[in-house]
Amino acid sequence: MIHRFALALVALIAVPSMAAAPAPIAGRWKTDDGKGIVVMAACGNKMCGRVERLLIKQPVGGQLDERNPDKGKRGRKVTGLQIYWDLVPHGDGWKGEGYSPEDGRYYKAHLRVNGGKMTMKGCVSVFCRTVTWTKMS
Repeated sequence: MIHRFALALVALIAVPSMAAAPAPIAGRWKTDDGKGIVVMAACGNKMCGRVERLLIKQPVGGQLDERNPDKGKRGRKVTGLQIYWDLVPHGDGWKGEGYSPEDGRYYKAHLRVNGGKMTMKGCVSVFCRTVTWTKMS
């Protein structure tokens, strides 16, 4: 009887660890507005996202992070800029931090992959916005 109870207890403890991991986010993704390509890759034991290149006409010298709330960062080029960090598995997706150089906002990020699409929900306070990116081959 004790042996069966111990076995049942081990099975119950093991079930959460056997839950399916979220779909991988690593790779190159085209933004929903077609303005850029973002590479999602490992940063240590977490995932990060970096602007690989912009697909829009840029000013001479490259597009700068002009809307950053930190005036000292407004001279950074958007190409190469890390816009996602500390992404970790969370349920059937990923959660972490994000930044939008388009509007200069930092936000809590929630990402979920379904086939060749990645849906990202970014929230600042109670205000959220969702976009869908397409996986590049």
